[in-house]
Amino acid sequence: MIRVGIGGWVFAPWRGEFYPKGQPQARELEYASRKLTTIEINGTFYRTQTPASFRKWAAETPDDFVFSLKGPQFATNRKVLAEAGPSIERFFGSGVLELKDKLGPVLWQMSPWKKFEAEDFEAFLALLPQKLDGRALRHVVEVRQESFLVPAFIDLLRKYAVAVVLVESDKHPLITDVTSDFVYARLQRTSEKEKTGYPAAALGLWAKRAQAWEKGGAPDDLSLVAAKAPNAKRDVFIYMISGAKVRAPAAAMALIERLK
Repeated sequence: MIRVGIGGWVFAPWRGEFYPKGQPQARELEYASRKLTTIEINGTFYRTQTPASFRKWAAETPDDFVFSLKGPQFATNRKVLAEAGPSIERFFGSGVLELKDKLGPVLWQMSPWKKFEAEDFEAFLALLPQKLDGRALRHVVEVRQESFLVPAFIDLLRKYAVAVVLVESDKHPLITDVTSDFVYARLQRTSEKEKTGYPAAALGLWAKRAQAWEKGGAPDDLSLVAAKAPNAKRDVFIYMISGAKVRAPAAAMALIERLK
């Protein structure tokens, strides 16, 4: 399964651009979830949500829709990651399972100043629950320091079956190694000059890469930090994030069309 979406669904410039004029704001998630196949919820990064909110989001979206959730900043924006246990427990106790089958990966975004310290990072990975009330959980981490560009980091992720975010950005390191049973990409180079956010050639390239990952291989145009992972079919999640945000929905929809 390859899923493509955006970060959040509330953004004023999308009104009249992505959302039709006159579209009630209360029904924007309903509309977006029928044009895209996944959405990354950013609000969970900043504050604790309620079970009622998760139930509402699940009810407004199609049966085959999936949300990814950002883990709370209280867990990742700290000097000692090994001390994040209470914040992680609080997050998973907030009602995330109310999403039921629509609960996708949980993204743990590290602070830009966080450097790779093997012992502390492994302690953090060990805190991430593999199951919650019998439901398997998927975790993915986003790092923003070149100190993570070492095989030891990749080995740790593979040990705990945690994915690493592939960030297409001029600001952060590009890590394309496969470390879990899914691939998670956040593409940040949408351009307002392009009606579809990305030029046709770039959309074609990302579609080709996504299909390679899904089939169990790896794109032949991306370099790896460590040894290549064994071939195995994988789910792929791609989000159009940042860049010219006003074009993110158009870019996601264009990539979905490419993948059909």
